[in-house]
Formats: sequence, C-alpha cells, structure tokens
Amino acid sequence: MKKDKKSDIKSTTPEFTVEADSDPVRHLAEGRHGDPFSILGRHEWKQQEVFRCFLPRTTRAWLGNKARPMQRLPGTDLFECLAPAGEVAAHYHVIREVEGGGELEFTDPYSFWPQLDSGEMDAFHQGHHRYAQHMLGACPHRVDSVDGTLFSVWAPNAGRVSVIGDFNDWDGRCHPMRLHRSQGIWELFIPGISHGHYRFEIRNAQTGDLIIKTDPFARACEFRPGTASLVTGEPQHQWGDQEWEQAKSAGGWHARPMSVYEVHLGSWRRNEDGSFMGYRRAAEELCSYVKHLGFTHIELMPIMEHPLDESWGYQTTGYFAPTSRFGSPDDFRAFVDHFHQNGIGVLLDWVPAHFPRDDHALAAFDGQALYEYHEPIKAGHPDWGTLVFNYERNEVRSFLISNAIYWMKEFHLDGLRVDAVASMLYLNFSREEGQWLPNRYGGNTNLEAVDFIRQLNEAVGHECPGCVMIAEESTAWPGVTRDTTAGGLGFGLKWNMGWMHDTLDYFEKEPVHRKFHQEMLTFGPLYAFHENFMLPLSHDEVVHLKNSLFGKMPGDDWQRFANLRLLYTYQWAYPGKQLLFMGGEFAQMEEWNSGTALSWERSNETLPSGVHAMLRDLNLLQHEHPALSEWDHDARGFEWLSGDDKDQSVISFLRRSHNEALVIVLNFTPVARDGYRIPIASPGVYHEVFNSDSQNYGGSGVENRGDLHSEHVPFHGREHSLQFTLPPLGGVILRFQS
Repeated sequence: MKKDKKSDIKSTTPEFTVEADSDPVRHLAEGRHGDPFSILGRHEWKQQEVFRCFLPRTTRAWLGNKARPMQRLPGTDLFECLAPAGEVAAHYHVIREVEGGGELEFTDPYSFWPQLDSGEMDAFHQGHHRYAQHMLGACPHRVDSVDGTLFSVWAPNAGRVSVIGDFNDWDGRCHPMRLHRSQGIWELFIPGISHGHYRFEIRNAQTGDLIIKTDPFARACEFRPGTASLVTGEPQHQWGDQEWEQAKSAGGWHARPMSVYEVHLGSWRRNEDGSFMGYRRAAEELCSYVKHLGFTHIELMPIMEHPLDESWGYQTTGYFAPTSRFGSPDDFRAFVDHFHQNGIGVLLDWVPAHFPRDDHALAAFDGQALYEYHEPIKAGHPDWGTLVFNYERNEVRSFLISNAIYWMKEFHLDGLRVDAVASMLYLNFSREEGQWLPNRYGGNTNLEAVDFIRQLNEAVGHECPGCVMIAEESTAWPGVTRDTTAGGLGFGLKWNMGWMHDTLDYFEKEPVHRKFHQEMLTFGPLYAFHENFMLPLSHDEVVHLKNSLFGKMPGDDWQRFANLRLLYTYQWAYPGKQLLFMGGEFAQMEEWNSGTALSWERSNETLPSGVHAMLRDLNLLQHEHPALSEWDHDARGFEWLSGDDKDQSVISFLRRSHNEALVIVLNFTPVARDGYRIPIASPGVYHEVFNSDSQNYGGSGVENRGDLHSEHVPFHGREHSLQFTLPPLGGVILRFQS
C-alpha cells in the first residue's frame, strides 16, 4: 500500500542534519558566517533534500505549506525540514509564526542561484562599467516570475555582509549575502521587497568590527537626520520632453546663447511656514521666474543626498539619490521635465573630488580605505576636512563615471558642473610642504586623476550626446576644454576664474582709481579663446564676508546700481557663456544665507526691479543677435576697437558672428561723455540697441536715439570713426545698420 507524502516525510526525517554547536550554526547565530548559502537554503542530503532557514523571533515554521513542519535546532533560531529530492518547488515558500502572534509567508531568498552577471562584474572591477547602478545597490528584479529586490554591494575587505532593514527588524543575521570572491561583490535577491528602509551591515574580515553603512548606490534616502537608504522600485514618471531631448542630442550648444541662473534650491524660496519648497512646486515657480528673465538654463547646487544643510550639498553622502529634502526621485524627474517642456535646460553641480567622513557613508566603507586613498596624507583634504577619492582604483572610476552618466540619463539633465577640478589635478592643492606626496616622477600632478577625468569626459561624450561637462578649474592647466585625443581633459566649458577675479576687483575700486587698473579689463581677451569659457558670478562670491554683488559696488546708492548694471552688461557682452547666482538679478543687499529664502521684498523696489528688467533684455538681446554668442569660443568673435583710454576708463570692442557685428562701449566712470569718439571697422549707419543707463532700468536716461552716422575721421589706426553720447557708469551696444 502506497504511503501518503506526509507520513513518508515523518518516517524519513532524521532528528537533525547539523549539530547545534557546530561552527557553521554558531557563526550564523553570531552574525559571522561569510558563506550563508553553504548552510541555508536547499541542500542534498543522503539522496534527499534538506531545507534550512534562520528565523529569529519565530515560534514555529513550515516549508511550502503547513503539511511540512520545520524543526528548530535546539537552542538556536535555525529551522530545517527534509523532503524527497525534486518534490519541493525551486523557489519554495516558508510560513513562520512570529513571536507575539501572527504569521508571515515569504519566498526563501536562499532558494535562488547567483544573479549578477560575471561580465558586468568584470567591467566594474576593470573600471569600464558606465552603468554600475544597474548591477549594484537595490535594483528591482524578477527571477522566474518572482518579483523582489536584488541587493548588491562592493565590499572586498568584508568577512560578512548582510542586508538589514525594516523588513527584518534590522537584524544582520536574517539576510547575510553571497560573496563573489574574485570581485569583492556581495549579493542577495530578496523576493517580495518593493519598498522599505535598508542599510548594509558589514563585518570587517581582519578586525571583526561591525559597521553599518548606507548603500553607495541607493536611489533614495530618508529625510535628514535619518540616514537609511530606501528601496524605490521602478520610476513611475512619464516623460514629456521628447522634443527637447531630441534637439539636445543634435548638439550645437557652443554656438547658441547660454545664460545660466545658479540656484540653491533650499533657499531660493521657502514655503509659507518656512519649510523647504518641494521639487514640484519649485518647478512651477522657479521655471516661470527663470523663463520670464530669459535665462536658457538653471544650474542647481548639488541636490544629491547630504546630511548637513550648511554644506550646500558639496559634502555628498548619497551620490545616486536626489535629496529627500524636496521630495522623491520621481518628483525630481518631474522638476526637470517641466523645465524642458518650457525650453529651459537643467545643469547640476557634481562633486567627484572628495566626500565627507560621516560614519554611515563612504568613509572606510568596509572597515578599510576603499573609496578613498589608502595613504592618510593623500586621502585627507585639509581645506574641507573630507576624504579624496582614490582614482587609482578601477572600481572607484566605475562608481563615479556611472554616477555622472546616471544623472544625465536617468534624470535627463543637460550637463554637470564638476566641482573643485583643480583639487583633483594637483597633489599639492591647498597643501603645505609635508602635506602631500609627489607622483612617481617627483611632480605635483595627480596622474591617475588626470586619466580619470579624461576617461569620464570620453564616457559622457559617448553616452550622453549634447550634454555639457563644465569644469570649475581655477588654475592655468592647459587644454581643460581641448579634446582628449589632442591631449586635453575633454570638458565642454571651463569657469573663467581669472576673468571673475579681475572683474570684481576692478568694480570694487572707486571710479576715480580705475584708470590705474585698466589692465584688469584688457588682460582677459589675451587668453579668452585658449579655452571654452563660462563667466561665473557664482555663490562663492557672495558668502563668507565677501559681500553681495551689490554690496561690492562703490559709490552712493545710484552709483552702486549703475555699477551693477554695468557689470552685467560687461558680462553679457564679453565672449563666453554667463552664469549668475540667484538674488543678483534684483541686487540683493545682504550676503547669501543658505538658511533662509532670498529677500524677495527687495525685488519689488524700483531700482532692483530695473536690474531685473535689464537682465531680461540682455538675455533677449543674446537671442536676437548671434554676435553675442555664435563665436563665444572663436577668436573671430572678438576684436578690440580701443582698450587704452585709461584716463576716461572706457573700453570698446566688437562682437562678431557670421552675419553680424555689434559695437560694445563701456564707461566705468560716473561722468557722461558727450561726443565720445571710437574707431569703427565698417563705415555707415549705427543704431543703439541697448543702453544700461535707460530709465527703464533705473538709469539717468543718457541714450542715443535715432541713427548714428560714421565719419571719415581716422582714429586709433582706423579710417572711420563714430561719435555718440556715452552714459555715466553705463554700457551701450550699437548695431551696424548699413
């Protein structure tokens, strides 16, 4: 007579297949077992199969259904059950009765084979992976119609790694991971997990120290001061910016207007109760504002997750996570999408130079230096108290390159402004003697950082056509924006810090003294076309007791506003792309304070609103006149008319494009100059298309109306010249009519 399966199991199940005091069981219970799949899950045993689960806080458990009770190994939380070979489904269920009552059913994570692709792991290990976030972190995953999350992490110095979270009571014994030993990568597929808080619990192999870390590849993090990573699932946002993305991929941005409004999202505006404005509301209000002003792009200071508000995002802990201060990753996608559908690009500050020492993040990630250099003198950054990425490690390169591409591909960003590039290039950057180690040739160049930067820009150029990489690089390093095939670093733009310092130093001087410093204005064009430059008046210039841009301007109130309008006229007329930090458009009086919103009441005053109106017209002028943008990075786009009128502190030059030439004349003194003469290249009729002294902008109204006719009067080496009225502390732009 055939026995039923239930009685067959009872008659063949031994008391136990492992011993309670054996090393594997003891190490599992102590959270020290580095190879959990060797004991947990399904195993052959005497022509049968034994199934084991480690289940803390469990009173009883069953395999598959309640017809197969699992036995608890005495004195442990290890349960096991024996069954005939092949009778239990490949991905079997376990039912557990939890302490305090109630039952939970789950698919055993230890019933799954390795999920990571060996080729992808090799690419990560070799520094060639450009999409490492598809492999590492917490990725939505499906195996044989079973949905869940595949957790994986690079921790080669770990003896054991576990996923801990609110789904396992943060108990590192519940979900220890499988190690791919040659790659130093740990993985575990946990079925049924689609959301929740999690971290990695790491036990260092050498010291035995237990470390709790957030996921370096987490797509989201909890709101500060919490630091847990979040399982996010697949994005739900439906993009509507297809037209923008198609146009972007065609390129050509170098020859088009590009004026950038730099924003710190936490202090541009706040909600009525003082709380942070979310991504979606900010999209509506900020986009409308920037569109009215006519800026082509915004640039966000880092919105990657960071624990300290006062770091402004530059001490990043969650490189793949938009900060939860303003909402979810899908909220940020909606933010970018809204700008694109309104014709405005979105750039983002990115920080691959250093990272903070916070215990929960990248520092000594698996108990030893991993993302940072091993040598303490090379790893520590004295200026910021942070750690420097180890660009020698291929895995670090894969991490950073994947991260750069992630932001542009996943969130449709139009480019990255790379922070602190100079600190990456020079081993002795901001370091005294004895604080740095020379390279293998005895020099101060960080050779592996240079190689990484070139690899980064090549990868972005290949994967993200039409996107721009912008270097904040403050030295005379040659070829920052030259192609890597020609020995350059491969950036699209470089911040012109020399122009910024010279310009602000000049404007801070009283007009009566400016004639002694004319070279601050005339030196810049000597190198203006050595790189593709952006002209930054950024957040760095309006903090740390540097005063606001308006506060830097000398003179009485009228002169300060006139100087500020002249500064912006000079910036918009000079060859290069423009960047202006928020608040500058309405002459904010006080320094920027990241803890509060801008002083918006100031923007309603007459003279500040005039500055706002003038900037709007400058942006419009750029769109209407290609001479102000088409040859921004081509020496044909600039020609001096006169730069040596020191006594009157006036300069004049041409801006050109294929089909147009504009005359720019700037007066840096508060004296109006009637009948001022300049040499011109083309005789004929000229018309004033812009005047910073217009009454519409709060100026005195010294303007040139009607046609201006050149004269056959040689001047400064040219056959023809032009006379007109030059406003006080003002700039005019004249267009050749015929």
